[in-house]
Amino acid sequence: MSRGLSERAQEDYHLVCQAVEFNNQSAYSTLLDRYRESIYHMMYKMVHNRDDADDLTLEAFGKAFRKLHTYTPNYAFSTWLFKIASNNCIDFIRKKRMKMLSIDDPLEEDGQQDFSNNLRSSALDPEERYIYQQRKVILRDLMKRLRPKYRVMIELRFFEELSYQEIADRLSLPVGTVKAQLFRAKELLYEVLRGAKASSSI
Repeated sequence: MSRGLSERAQEDYHLVCQAVEFNNQSAYSTLLDRYRESIYHMMYKMVHNRDDADDLTLEAFGKAFRKLHTYTPNYAFSTWLFKIASNNCIDFIRKKRMKMLSIDDPLEEDGQQDFSNNLRSSALDPEERYIYQQRKVILRDLMKRLRPKYRVMIELRFFEELSYQEIADRLSLPVGTVKAQLFRAKELLYEVLRGAKASSSI
């Protein structure tokens, strides 16, 4: 272990080792509980939207846990985790801005306002639309390998684009349960994408 790490960082590294070497679910859970709130607050400060912050928090942990075997104790685990979360959030903001149609600075042509270029920049061309639809088909096919309760979560959140509260209301579940099941659904979907499972349902 690298010298100079704080006691907290050393504890984190021990948890990382337990998670990577023994697939210790308790270690994963402890790391999640230890940093979830801090990551969420950082995400919220960057995007100013609670639902987006929730999603980005889950994505950050999902990416970090999938890359956990690459972590080295040259610096604190928290530093590594926050860097992953920050980079992922920056990518999210950049993509979101690219999709937005700006009406504050319209283009002008021959003295007249022309929004055509702005519209073209935000709309999908036929090829992009085809790729987008194909990805949805692939995702739906992969979802068939998840348990029904997880398929429902993915469907409501990412296809119907409901908020956590709307999902909770529709399914008569606590919001905390919705978030936890969505987090698990994403983890399982990542496993399917990696081909971790064969044909049996997860």
